[in-house]
Amino acid sequence: MRTRRMTQVLVTATAASSLLVACSGAGGSTSSGGGGESINVLMVGNPQMEDIAKLTKDSFTKDTGIKVNFTILPENELRDKVTQDVATQAGQYDVATIGAYEVPIWEKNGWLHELSSYADKDAGFDKADLLKPMVTSLSGSDGKLYALPFYGESSFLMYNKDVMKAKGITVPERPTWQQIADIAAEVDGAEPGMRGICLRGLAGWGELGASLSTVVNTFGGTWFTKDWKAQVSSPEFKKATNFYVDLVRRHGEAGAAQAGFTECLNAMSQKKVAMWYDATSAAGSLEDANASKVAGHVGYAYAPTVQTKSSGWLWSWAWAMPKTTKKADAASKFMLWASSKKYEQLVGERLGWSRVPAGKRASTYEIPEYKKAAASFGDITLKSIEGADPADPGVQPRPTVGVQYVAIPEFQDLGTKVTQEISAAIAGKTSVDKALNDGQKLAEAVAKTYQ
Repeated sequence: MRTRRMTQVLVTATAASSLLVACSGAGGSTSSGGGGESINVLMVGNPQMEDIAKLTKDSFTKDTGIKVNFTILPENELRDKVTQDVATQAGQYDVATIGAYEVPIWEKNGWLHELSSYADKDAGFDKADLLKPMVTSLSGSDGKLYALPFYGESSFLMYNKDVMKAKGITVPERPTWQQIADIAAEVDGAEPGMRGICLRGLAGWGELGASLSTVVNTFGGTWFTKDWKAQVSSPEFKKATNFYVDLVRRHGEAGAAQAGFTECLNAMSQKKVAMWYDATSAAGSLEDANASKVAGHVGYAYAPTVQTKSSGWLWSWAWAMPKTTKKADAASKFMLWASSKKYEQLVGERLGWSRVPAGKRASTYEIPEYKKAAASFGDITLKSIEGADPADPGVQPRPTVGVQYVAIPEFQDLGTKVTQEISAAIAGKTSVDKALNDGQKLAEAVAKTYQ
């Protein structure tokens, strides 16, 4: 049965690393004793999640009496842990952050609670206010929501305006990748210890795989053709990957093979790099004067292109409720609060408006305080999200939806293994040709299942 095959693929791909996570003491929190209900929430360690962990006790818990036990993990570890827990129906967590990739696959497997009924009953939630790309990406085959967006994002280029001004460089609003490579070479070393650009090099389908896949798309490549022919070793895929690896090796951040979103955020905010291509959600952190040395000095441009009109990805970190939870009522209350207008207001008032988890609601972009705080990046973020086309992100038809991923359960394992080899190429331990030729064999094995 297909559900059983999907389960086996996901569990096999994650079992080893999940055991490592458990051994390192990163397992879920236990429910607290002493009155009041509690729920266990597993989430990715991004700044917006760290914010909600700080704010929950004195707001949500105070209002509802529901204690929330958070487990926060780095992105790759989070993906392994949540997949293992949900796929095996272990039931350790009542809520988990997942994304647009997992939702349609897990909904078909019957692993998730539908959430439309909860959202519809809560008048204050205002489901109609959610951006259509977010709703579409988080809905199941029945049209119902199976995850509630916490924040949404596309990808774009961020750059240090002071460095560009000093060099007499004007970054185009819609640059090409060759233009960005030329600028990276010119600003490399513009300040002591500063590199030209930060690009993810950390292995993982959602780390290096996300940013690289957008480059592959716009260079004319794809993971699979519409009729499931593997294309990992195709000329277009190789050209894109060689460009990416060469750029980061020549002008990228120190230790690039171990750098993901978090490391690049730190490098950009601490003036270690002059440019960074990554998630639009990073802008709020870069503009936080309490944590960023470049706040107020960052410029933003659309995702660089080659053959396509746009190339930004589409993603949402969202709250999902595994069917195994025995605390659906309490879990739904937390998720509705965490994705609400009320929570956005709380973040703005307590932590600063640039840190609002945006990209999911149309109304966010009409809040005067947010519009002021996000003046440099709000409009381009919204347009990038609205302009992303997961059904047609490249120059040829695709077998599934997805800009920076292929929406099949096997891609979690395939994407991670291929990016491990490409990351090794960034580190100088292998060649791009060998990495992609080996990846082609893995992709061909996956393709046979669907041909």
